[in-house]
Order: sequence, then structure tokens, then C-alpha cells
Amino acid sequence: MVEWGLIGLFGMCFLASTILPFPSEATLLFFLNSGNYSPVSVLLVASLGNCLGGSTNYLLGYYGRKMLGKKHLMRSEYLVQRYGFWTALLSWLPVIGDPLLVLLGIYRVSFWKTMALMSAGKIARYLVIFWTYLTLA
Repeated sequence: MVEWGLIGLFGMCFLASTILPFPSEATLLFFLNSGNYSPVSVLLVASLGNCLGGSTNYLLGYYGRKMLGKKHLMRSEYLVQRYGFWTALLSWLPVIGDPLLVLLGIYRVSFWKTMALMSAGKIARYLVIFWTYLTLA
């Protein structure tokens, strides 16, 4: 993983933010602990990869809407209508975060508002991990 450098970190965090289930937090900590890279560059690259992966989920929903049946859409419509783009704040959560972004894309919730809140949530999660690492190191 370290052999690929920051490109590997970016790729791992990107993929972890799509529907693939593996923790990008462990990757972030591994790179922070390796001592090979500046902690700030690790934080920035991981955040960028994770946010771009999240935007991929939104776009999958946006362009893949026709693949879902009406039955599936009706079940989730209430959530999106009630909370709208604010739902993107929960996109950092394991298991449910990625599908929430797909739903926001399906219902064509404002792309820029969704991306702003998604990024805020994902970066805040990494900042907590980053701060904890620096405090304990």
C-alpha cells in the first residue's frame, strides 16, 4: 500500500467511499503511522479521495435512476423529501452513508449543496481521526 504512495492512499479512500465495504479510516491511520508522508498531505489526499468517491455514488444514483423500480423509489422518497440535501451530512456513516448519496442522486437533490454537506461530514470524520492520532502520538 505504501509503495503506491499518496496515489494509493487516494485510490483506497476513493474506493472505500463507493459501495465497496472497507474502512478508509484504517488506511488513513496506516499512512499517518508510516512516517513516510507529512500528516497534512495524508489528510488532504485521503479527504479528496473520499469526497470524490462520495460524489461518484451521487452520480450513480443520478444517472442510474431508470434501473430502479418504482417500488424501491417510493420507499425512500419520504426520507429525501423530508430531509433533502441535509441527509448528505450522514454520508460519513458506515453502511448507510453511501446508499444515502445514491438516493440523493436518484431524487436529483441539489448537487452542490449535497457535495458541500457530504464533504463537511467526511472531512470532519477524518479531522477527528487526525486530531486523535496527533494527540496520542
